[in-house]
Amino acid sequence: MAILITGAAGFIGSCLVSFLNDKGIIDLILVDDFSKKEKDRNLVKKSYSAKIDRSIFLQDMHRHSIDFVFHIGARTDTTEFDYSIFDKLNLTYSKKLWNYCTEHQIPFLYASSAATYGDGQQGFDDQKIITSLIPLNPYGQSKQDFDLWVLSQEKHPPFWVGLKFFNVFGPNEYHKGRMASVVMHAYNQIQKNGTLTLFESHHPEYGNGDQIRDFIYVKDLLHLMWFWYTKQAKSGIYNAGTGKARTFNDLAIAIYSALQKETHIRYIPTPEDIRDKYQYYTQATMTKTRKAGYDKPFYDLESAVKDYVLLYLATNSTY
Repeated sequence: MAILITGAAGFIGSCLVSFLNDKGIIDLILVDDFSKKEKDRNLVKKSYSAKIDRSIFLQDMHRHSIDFVFHIGARTDTTEFDYSIFDKLNLTYSKKLWNYCTEHQIPFLYASSAATYGDGQQGFDDQKIITSLIPLNPYGQSKQDFDLWVLSQEKHPPFWVGLKFFNVFGPNEYHKGRMASVVMHAYNQIQKNGTLTLFESHHPEYGNGDQIRDFIYVKDLLHLMWFWYTKQAKSGIYNAGTGKARTFNDLAIAIYSALQKETHIRYIPTPEDIRDKYQYYTQATMTKTRKAGYDKPFYDLESAVKDYVLLYLATNSTY
């Protein structure tokens, strides 16, 4: 019996492939849009049993014996405002996978997003009712729509969990372009000219660079997913952050420190196409996850950044 991973050539999906390989698990069915050759390096030297394009997999799914689904694949561009794209890739595709897992009683883990929380005025507590959340962009709305659809279903897989990913960073995001993490962009800027640019604040309660995020290292996220795969505790929607938010200035200082360079930060206006949809504060409430039994500590920001910068970015390596 195999494990299915969607988005398997992408950032988090390919890291998950490596993580499972390290656990001795190689019977993996990888699903993605493999026409994007810039993602090929993410799967080099990794072990798997099948690689299937996402455009044909739904019709091909019945040919495979699957005992767990990690549905990580999604359109994640927060600057895309054509909802029809998200409806196809994030909502309709996810519903079909859910229904298949329900019919065949296959445990199902899927990626939701902290973008569902919108501007954060209602907090970031996964124990509260999520029906009133108002995302700030179509990407967040697509994740919210699927969460709500899942919660409305009378029939479901034998175990299911939706993880609201917060600000994930780490190796294997080289292909993401504008949507790559601040850490990767910052590293490239610093290596090129010594100066890092961060967005100015356009909010009176936050100084420049003092916008706050719950940054979670991808290696912590992998341990969270492994916990849900092995524990299969109470089904539901859970946050996937650290519970300890930090500022972008903190992040910048950590990057310079890892590189043993003097800090030079320049602030630029937030692009107008995302300015009114910009989150100034995110911090996951992790009580629900801890109550479910997850007791592993998270990387602190400085240690995570150092690990990423020195082991991967500085060596141009993948995980």
